[in-house]
Amino acid sequence: MNDLREKVVWITGASSGIGEALTYEFAKLNSKIIISARRKEELERVKSSCSGDQNNIKILTLDVADITQISERTEEAWELFGSIDVLINNAGVSQRGLVKETILDVDRRLFEINYFGNIALTKYLLPKMMSRNSGYIVVTSSVAGKVSTPLRSAYAATKHALQGFYDALRAEMVQDKKDIRVLLVCPGFIKTNITYHSLKGSGEPLNEMGDAHKKGISPEDCAKRIIRGIKNNKEEIYIAGFLENFAVYVKRFFPSLYSKLVTRIKST
Repeated sequence: MNDLREKVVWITGASSGIGEALTYEFAKLNSKIIISARRKEELERVKSSCSGDQNNIKILTLDVADITQISERTEEAWELFGSIDVLINNAGVSQRGLVKETILDVDRRLFEINYFGNIALTKYLLPKMMSRNSGYIVVTSSVAGKVSTPLRSAYAATKHALQGFYDALRAEMVQDKKDIRVLLVCPGFIKTNITYHSLKGSGEPLNEMGDAHKKGISPEDCAKRIIRGIKNNKEEIYIAGFLENFAVYVKRFFPSLYSKLVTRIKST
């Protein structure tokens, strides 16, 4: 999808971080944008900060953890511009808690937001894309979808699950001869508030910024790389520093070595 001008893009988790940065980048490209998140006031802030024609940016509040509203919201999103060319499933929450200290409700909540809410949007939108034989589904996974570290058991599990689901979907679209692309984005440490909003084992927010994220890649750079991946029809991209990329390599080719190294990681 080389030309994103006038393309209709629906971005979830658009009120901050990667989603907010993507909104600004698509606005520069004169795309038509639907931005979704729970907080309407934050979406209004993001919209007002965008360049270009404000009429090309629509706000649609959405809580991806509430599966009951996703079907209706998908219909509403489609009607805003009459189609959706690109779905960016970006909403998500992270975790900081040892397995032995994390209550099951936290695991369930992460799966409701990161996995079930994500694939529900795709499942409701997919028939419309298939009827047009056109569409692009972009999923914010994570390097944690490839490797897992202490304190992130539930988060890593949700991202591993997304990898499996969307790899299968991509293959099915090829089998059905449908021109629907799937891009899995695997960020490492990005300088956002994801750690601040992470859930502790008790389910309470962490309310502090992780050291690794403070030094991470800027969300603006991350957004630009994602758009480049869309334009180049990539299936999977890594947006991460040396150590995260190295961890993926070691896990794949030297799993025993990775098992030893990961125990030395100070996860924050």
